[in-house]
Amino acid sequence: MAYTTIDGVRVWGKPDDGALVQARMCAENGNVVQTLLMADHHKGYSQPIGGVVVYDGQISPSGVGYDIGCGNKAVRTRLTMAELRPRLSGIMDEIARRISFGVGRVNNERVDHELFDDPDWDVFKAVGRVEHDKLKALAQSQLGTVGSGNHFVDLLEEAGDGRVWIANHFGSRGFGHKTASGFLNLAAGRDFLANAPGEKMDQPPVLLDLSSELGDMYYRAMKLAGRYAYAGREYVIRQVLAILGTEADLEVHNHHNYAWKETHNGKEVVIVRKGATPSAPGQVGFIGGSMGDISVIVKGKDSAENKDAYYSTVHGAGRIMSRTQAAGRMNWKTRTRSGGQISTAQMLGAVRDFGVELRGAGTDESPFVYRKLQEVLDAHSGTIEVMHVLKPVGVCMAGANEFDPYKD
Repeated sequence: MAYTTIDGVRVWGKPDDGALVQARMCAENGNVVQTLLMADHHKGYSQPIGGVVVYDGQISPSGVGYDIGCGNKAVRTRLTMAELRPRLSGIMDEIARRISFGVGRVNNERVDHELFDDPDWDVFKAVGRVEHDKLKALAQSQLGTVGSGNHFVDLLEEAGDGRVWIANHFGSRGFGHKTASGFLNLAAGRDFLANAPGEKMDQPPVLLDLSSELGDMYYRAMKLAGRYAYAGREYVIRQVLAILGTEADLEVHNHHNYAWKETHNGKEVVIVRKGATPSAPGQVGFIGGSMGDISVIVKGKDSAENKDAYYSTVHGAGRIMSRTQAAGRMNWKTRTRSGGQISTAQMLGAVRDFGVELRGAGTDESPFVYRKLQEVLDAHSGTIEVMHVLKPVGVCMAGANEFDPYKD
């Protein structure tokens, strides 16, 4: 097997000491069946990113995290790169103009969706009418917005046949963030909309029994936020297809911040994947690299190692440099940055050399802050098969100094 077991934690790739401490802490709290670290792991809040925790009858709102349902949708279009290349720059300008990045909208378009008639909105009515109305209004106002941080819309060229793909990455926006913070508040005995105290990176996970009223409510609310994230990504893909003037003939869509009820070794368990992609045998997923690296479409193998991974794999290349290390500290009053190891010129030079048309983005998302995707894929070669290799040709993200409290 390609993984190592360290203090009971199954670890793929090179162990990161900080993430391993967090994984051990997760393993020691609650009804834990198994704790795992994918090869792109690094420190997160409470549960490491790239971390997977398998529970018996419990769910962790802090493990799922604030961006409930964060994930990717990718579609293969009918266009070839030869057809797109002459108009690529203009297309990227149009994507930056028409797609809403950052906290707000670039237009007043209101996206209606059948999701807003979903019976699971009653979960928030049970919390309170004010809470229900505020969250639903926020969700309606932000559906189809991408946000900032590491969230993107990419155009990619498939190696070999030159087909153009569209991919995006974001989750449930402010609705998911306030859902997560609300249930963390309730679990601590605070009001749903209370201002929660600041988190500590290494605090123990918050756990809810699925059989409890609060656990059942969170599970239903989480699923609703997941459907909301799917709806948003689908909407943005449709927008980009319209800009390109083409259709899709293949699509891949998956969460990587979520909790799933699954059956493993003959028993139903809850698998909390935080920055980890489901990879059951035959299941197809998208794994994104940086703006200066490949992305891939993968398929889970029917292997003993994949079973040992609880059918989980990486969700990206994995950070090796924090946002502050890369970009420096931001003073939001003066809107100036200080410090930072990566300059804008370095980032733009690297992206230009890789042949990418870039719109937006800060140095905290530059290629220098991520591992090489192939390295983490190699660590999981016993669990996933690479089906399509995609090279970015256009990357669009929020601007470098865009403030967005729901970005990650």
